[in-house]
Amino acid sequence: MNYTYQNLYENLSKIAEQNLNAIAIFDADKKISYATLKSSVDKVGAYLQSVGVKFGDKVAILVTNSQEFIVSYYAVVALGAVAVPMNTFLKFDEISYILKDCNAKLLIASNQLFKELKNLNETGIRNFIWVGGVPSRFIASSPLQREIDDEGESLYLGSGVDDDICHVNFDELLGFPHRLSGARSATLDDLCHIIYTSGTTGKPKGAMITYKNIYSNVIGVTERFKANAKDRFIVFLPMFHSFTLTTMVILPMHVGASIILIKSVFPFSNVLKQALLKRATIFLGVPAIYTAIGKAKIPWYFKWFNNIRLFICGAAPLAQQTIDDFKIKFPRARLIEGYGLSECSPVVASNLLDKQKLLSVGLPLDGYEVKIVSDEMMELPLGEVGEIIVKGDCVMRGYHNMANDETIVNGWLKTGDLGKLDDEGFIYIVDRKKDLIISKGINIYPREIEEVIYQLNAVEAAAVIGIADEHADEEVVAFIQVKEGENLDEKEIRSYLKKHLANFKIPKNIYFSEALPRNATGKVLKRILKEQIKDKI
Repeated sequence: MNYTYQNLYENLSKIAEQNLNAIAIFDADKKISYATLKSSVDKVGAYLQSVGVKFGDKVAILVTNSQEFIVSYYAVVALGAVAVPMNTFLKFDEISYILKDCNAKLLIASNQLFKELKNLNETGIRNFIWVGGVPSRFIASSPLQREIDDEGESLYLGSGVDDDICHVNFDELLGFPHRLSGARSATLDDLCHIIYTSGTTGKPKGAMITYKNIYSNVIGVTERFKANAKDRFIVFLPMFHSFTLTTMVILPMHVGASIILIKSVFPFSNVLKQALLKRATIFLGVPAIYTAIGKAKIPWYFKWFNNIRLFICGAAPLAQQTIDDFKIKFPRARLIEGYGLSECSPVVASNLLDKQKLLSVGLPLDGYEVKIVSDEMMELPLGEVGEIIVKGDCVMRGYHNMANDETIVNGWLKTGDLGKLDDEGFIYIVDRKKDLIISKGINIYPREIEEVIYQLNAVEAAAVIGIADEHADEEVVAFIQVKEGENLDEKEIRSYLKKHLANFKIPKNIYFSEALPRNATGKVLKRILKEQIKDKI
């Protein structure tokens, strides 16, 4: 693959030079041009330089969706430093673990997250930038401290009650008097960012992603979806997530397109309103959102007057019922399923604009190889289910501070996902390897059962898990969330499942839940359900 740019700052600089007045970000009633964005990035980058951030240093970003997140991210990589976007839903112990694990030099954080950051002195970090203002606890009685350098110019040092800890208001940095200069330029093989996985078991793991990893993804997705400078990407999913960051932040910046910034997914009616008013063309969602849209009453004017040409789904496979519902609601747009994981930067595959296969996540992006293998890493015949492994420029350098021998084998990344290939190379996700249920020696795939449950109109969400019984065999258990205002009982569910599934796949126990536990991207947290079920059995 040929790469035009060596790093993201070079990319942004070129786009800003060619499209000074083009709109980079729509933020409520504000329009931020590429020239303004580049200027803000340079000023924040210059401040980071002034407090000692150097090439290769890790800078943590704990910021909610905002233009400040984008400016912070690009300011960090402008120095050749390594950005560490963090999940804004984490608690202090989780935040502290990541900050220490990556040895963060500085933290940029939203002040609204302060309640989880009260014990920052325990992290060893001495420099903090606060989006939304420095929390009152850290503000000294004196105004912003300043120091005069050798040439008589004012240096911003921030304010704080601890002499050797610096707290700065992000907005102050936009007036920083010095210029970004002398920063070492990153190359394709240098680290761009570290994405910490959600940590379904044990502590989170930091996937080290290089610029080559990022650009292989960005170029592949651009070609697959025909993205261009005229597109407008509506961004409401958390920017810290690898899928959103690559496809909805970095990709639009790469082609000179616009980002429509939505700070919160709630109320969802506002997402649809902004998509309509600002003429969004590309929409990224997760299955839970598409399921809700498919079942909701969408205003007729939105259906016919929106400009969305492409709906992209990631994070988890879509139920066939959701796809069918969606086609009726939005006949003029494409709903494209993709597949990826943080360790692959993250996109591995997607369906094509002119060719889709139901229940498939499509073909690998150009330059990537996908195989289906046995536990012994032997390639399996077409149609057989095994673990999906991936090879290509998307594969991460490895996990930070961890051995990677069991994850990356001869350049092949073991995904932990179970799937199969058809004769055209289309990928079908069957389930997560760790979610596979083995009952009486028979493999049972939870997704297959979930697909059938979703066919019931009253079902809002469903999750099927395996629970070990007293004989160490696994029993099938289902959790179901019923749509508000609907009624559904266990007898009705069992009767329906028996018409469509073999008896050994019918859940032994069915539990109803007001809301299934999910992570920031909408994935149901099955490990939490397994913990909950221990108290029920």
